[in-house]
Amino acid sequence: MTDSRAKGYRVERKIGLLFGKHGWRVIRAGRSLGEADLLCLKNKECLLLQIKSTNKDKFYYYGLKDATIDGFPFYLIVDFGYGKVRILSPKGIVSKDEGEDLVSFLERIH
Repeated sequence: MTDSRAKGYRVERKIGLLFGKHGWRVIRAGRSLGEADLLCLKNKECLLLQIKSTNKDKFYYYGLKDATIDGFPFYLIVDFGYGKVRILSPKGIVSKDEGEDLVSFLERIH
């Protein structure tokens, strides 16, 4: 496994475990064979998540920028490191202060 693929897996696993601690069932889409890396299910709700990470102050996202996929909410999660994990609707450029803190998001939507 290449370093970037291993890093991606670690970040996906970290995010998946966090969702799991908040009662979500998490399904990983192996090797990113679609737009979503993780599918999260809870109480008849499904969230589709694209997971990215960077050590910079901004992240440039080139993937799908729709807020939904087939009617299901689609979110971009960017791990900026040092506990700074943001969730938001997908967009081209994301700064580490945009979107919502992931833990706050999970507590809000419980």
